[in-house]
Amino acid sequence: MAEDNSTCTHLSVAMTTDDVDATQTATANTMTSSSSIDAQFYFFCAVVIMGVVGTAGNALILYALMAAKQHKKHPLIVNQNVLDLFGSFFLVVSYAVKLCDIRYVGALGYWLCVTLYSEVLVAYGTYGSRINIAAVTVERYLKVVHSTWSKKKLRSWMINSTMAFSWLMPIAVLTPVLLTTSGVEDGVCFDFGYASKDMTFVYMVWYLLSFYVIIFTIFIVCYGHMLVAIRRQAKVMAAYSAAGLNTSQTQSNEMQINVIKTMILVCALYILSHIPQAVVYVDLIVGSNLLVHGSVYDVSRIIQFLYVTANPFVYAVKFDPVRKVLKDMIPSGMVVRFNHAMSRLTLRGSRAVTDSGDQELADMRTRV
Repeated sequence: MAEDNSTCTHLSVAMTTDDVDATQTATANTMTSSSSIDAQFYFFCAVVIMGVVGTAGNALILYALMAAKQHKKHPLIVNQNVLDLFGSFFLVVSYAVKLCDIRYVGALGYWLCVTLYSEVLVAYGTYGSRINIAAVTVERYLKVVHSTWSKKKLRSWMINSTMAFSWLMPIAVLTPVLLTTSGVEDGVCFDFGYASKDMTFVYMVWYLLSFYVIIFTIFIVCYGHMLVAIRRQAKVMAAYSAAGLNTSQTQSNEMQINVIKTMILVCALYILSHIPQAVVYVDLIVGSNLLVHGSVYDVSRIIQFLYVTANPFVYAVKFDPVRKVLKDMIPSGMVVRFNHAMSRLTLRGSRAVTDSGDQELADMRTRV
């Protein structure tokens, strides 16, 4: 999933920067060292590479989910990968535009500024992905802890409405802010550059509460209760297995546990990759402003971007339907050749050991 975006980046700059005149700003810009420019260039390149890996990985996992017909069984998980794919793709496009150092002129320059340079399309995917992963957690919680209620009350239209909400909410929140606080001056894009400090402070508090505090709490509470419920179910299954539990029931329970384990790993990766950025935002809201500028902020963003690269591998390794499809995609001839090569290496090793033993025995006989 493409993580973080310039929305909070530029709003944070607006909140932490005192009003200065144009002369001071220009002087500061001319004093920018070449080393910082090089660091920014390498940062952009690293983000593009991670975006490419994330796009390819999420596209592959999405194909495997569709091929395994999981889009009917787990529509929210499929929607999660669609949002991650969307964010990853526009992460590549947005940072490729920044690397081109375009001069934004006219109507075309304005729309390039507010759509690509601002990373708002990345933010749409990012925010939607965060909402969706919380929805997946709640859905799993209801099906495991309140299974009877979920079978009776949880309907497909609720799931579809949640999926639509994960797409529409970021658009409804971000678009008005972007259009009222962005503009182009002298060929330079000022995305979210005209936000007031009060507006920025309110937005940052909302952002921290919505995508860190609330989502972290949902993860911890829901999966904590689910683990307790799974242990209880495991004891019941063990008791019934002695009496001959239905095989189909056992397989169904194992599939459900597999999905839960996969999502726990996804959520744990989410928390670990987002904690550094959460610390930066807390520092920003408190007003110490020790972490928002410089390498600390860039490192926190890189850690978040790594989530988009690592997330597909969790599904590939832990989610059985996806793993089976990906395994079947490997050409059978390649698998046979690999197994044959490994057997030959093993045979050579055993022969070498045997020859070495025979040589040692011959030497001993010669000495005698």
